[in-house]
Amino acid sequence: MKILVLGAGKMGSFFIDLLSFSHEVAVYEHDPLRLRFTYNCQRFTQLDEIREFQPELVINAVTVKYTISAFDEVIPYLPKSCLLSDISSVKTGLKAYYEGTGFRYVSSHPMFGPTFANLNQLQEENAIIISEGDYMGRCFFRELYRSMGLNIYEYTFEEHDRTVAYSLSIPFVSTFTFAAVMEHQDAPGTTFKRHMRIAKGVLNEDDFLLQEILFNPYTYDNVAKIRTELKTLMEIIEKKDAEGMKAFLTKIRSNVKRDIQELER
Repeated sequence: MKILVLGAGKMGSFFIDLLSFSHEVAVYEHDPLRLRFTYNCQRFTQLDEIREFQPELVINAVTVKYTISAFDEVIPYLPKSCLLSDISSVKTGLKAYYEGTGFRYVSSHPMFGPTFANLNQLQEENAIIISEGDYMGRCFFRELYRSMGLNIYEYTFEEHDRTVAYSLSIPFVSTFTFAAVMEHQDAPGTTFKRHMRIAKGVLNEDDFLLQEILFNPYTYDNVAKIRTELKTLMEIIEKKDAEGMKAFLTKIRSNVKRDIQELER
C-alpha cells in the first residue's frame, strides 16, 4: 500500500519506521531539517510530489494544533479513493470535519508516545480505534496495532474524548501541581526523582496538546475530584487525624488495587 505520513515528528517518524518494511511510505514535512532523521521512505516538501505519489492512505501525525489544517493543505492533491486517518490524542471536531470532506476516514489513538513508552515492550500499552468511520480502515489499524502487541479498544469519538479527559488530565494536573511547588533538591530521594522524570516528559509535550487535553469539555469534572480529595487530605493533615489518615489510605489503596494487580501480572 502507498502510505503518506504527514509530519516527521516523534510519532510520524515512529510510524514511518513501523510501516516502511511492508509498504511504500512517503512523508510530507514543511521543515527539511526534520527529514534528516527519516529513513526507508520518500521525503516530500512540495505538494505536487504528493499528487504524483498517489497515496492510498494518509496518516496525519502532525501536532494536534495543525491536524485539520494539515488535511486542508493536502486534500486537493489526493485521489478521491484515498483513506484519511489521524492518530490525534484529541478528537474534538474531527468527526464533523471528516464527514465534510467526502473522503473515507479512520481515526485511532496509540495511547503511548516515544517520550515514556518502552518501544520494545508495547504489549503493556494500549491503542484506541474509533468505531465510527471506514470498516477496512479500522481493520488495517487493528491488524497493525495487534502486530505491535498493543491492547486494542474501540470507542466512539465522544467515548474517546471522555476516556482521554480522565486518563490524561488527572496525571497531567497532578504533574503540573508537583512542578509548580517543586524546589531544587541537592539530594533528592527515589520518589522525588521518579516524579521529576514524569514531569520532564509531560512538560516536553507540545503546549497546544496539553492545552487541548485540559480544555476538553470532560476534563473539568475530573480535575474537580482532585480538589475535593485534596481538601479532605489537607483537613486530615491540619488536624493530625490519625484515624482519618488510616481511613483515607484504606480508601485509596482499595481504589487502585485492581490496576496495581493488573500491572503486576
